Amino acid sequence: MDGSLRCAFNDTLWTQCFSRSSTMHLLVLILILSTVTEGLKVIGGNITVVQGETAILPCKLVDTAEPLTQISWQKMTRGKPQNDNFYTILAKNGPQFVNGRDDRFAFVGNFNENDGSLELSNTTLMDEGTYTCIFTLFPSGNHKTEIPLNLLVPPVISLKDDPVTLGDEEVSLVTCTAAGSRPPAEVVWITGTLEESVRITTNYSSHANGTTTTVSSLFGIPTKKINGHSVQCVVTSAARLDKETLNFNIQVFFPPMGVNITEKSQGVFECLTEANPPSTFTWQRISQPMPQSAVKVEGATLQLLSMTSNLNGLYQCEASNPYGSEHSHLYVHVNSGKGACTACWTILIILLILIAFGAAAAWYYYKYSTFPSALTRMVEWIPRQRQQVPTDSDEPTQAVPLDAGEQQAAQEGSHPTPSQ
Repeated sequence: MDGSLRCAFNDTLWTQCFSRSSTMHLLVLILILSTVTEGLKVIGGNITVVQGETAILPCKLVDTAEPLTQISWQKMTRGKPQNDNFYTILAKNGPQFVNGRDDRFAFVGNFNENDGSLELSNTTLMDEGTYTCIFTLFPSGNHKTEIPLNLLVPPVISLKDDPVTLGDEEVSLVTCTAAGSRPPAEVVWITGTLEESVRITTNYSSHANGTTTTVSSLFGIPTKKINGHSVQCVVTSAARLDKETLNFNIQVFFPPMGVNITEKSQGVFECLTEANPPSTFTWQRISQPMPQSAVKVEGATLQLLSMTSNLNGLYQCEASNPYGSEHSHLYVHVNSGKGACTACWTILIILLILIAFGAAAAWYYYKYSTFPSALTRMVEWIPRQRQQVPTDSDEPTQAVPLDAGEQQAAQEGSHPTPSQ
């Protein structure tokens, strides 16, 4: 009797034979399925995106001929740390949300082409996590892949100037902050010629959401030497394609120092000083009202419009800013008239000539006991001129009486002396 008949007429043998037969069929089925799914692949990827931008979650099934019945999506993120079904795509019903709607997700694949890709717009740090794409085939069942989504967060960059006044102790001059960055941002300073005059400190603060704030400060002694110098804060972040540079001019504040008044041109005076912030100027006349019609004031400039004596007096220029004030004085003296001034100069010149001439004559007489010829001729000329005095009237000219000596000198001057 063959084995088949023995199994048929013997219950115990029949049970054993059936068990061996089922196992054989199962093994054959597994072998068939293994052969069918041997080349099947689900392709995904590792995605990194900057917060606020759109992320594409790729998912595609390749190398299979089995019918596709469903595509499913799961996620485990910062916002929802448990694995959660949230999206499905069916052959007849199309895409639909599961466990709540989030319109930032959109199906951008193609069911008939075994492409289950999703688009996620306006990404936030709470979207970071692991997304699972699942293809359901018949008869082989589910096939899946995981797609990690990483978020980069660009820093919020700012500069804060620390107002400082002139001093001799080190203080914070300016602070550069790169806030809420992921990964941490790098902050460096370009100080140029101030490299040996300043000191840099940098600190990092971590936040619960995984971001980091970088704070870097520039320290130095607030002197006029560093006032107005330009420095740059350079921030580098993986979330930005380019470095970002912020320029800053160091400001050291001080009150007006060394007020001086200079004459720019005839009757125009300017008040000069050094201060930060720049000074405002006020002109006034000490103990007298300002002659508004005779002067013009524009900021640091005082212009005398008419050079008359009513402008005479003491003027004050005051320079001031929020940190203090300082002043200087100008004394103005104008003569009463141009003619009087010209006459004074003429008289002064004549007096100087006469004094010089007299001094020369006295020296000559002292040395030679006689007057120089030019002086003698002048002395002789004076009596002759006294003989007649011209007049503008029509009356006859009257002679002026002369004494005996003058008559003899006149005769000798008018008649030649006989030859001996």
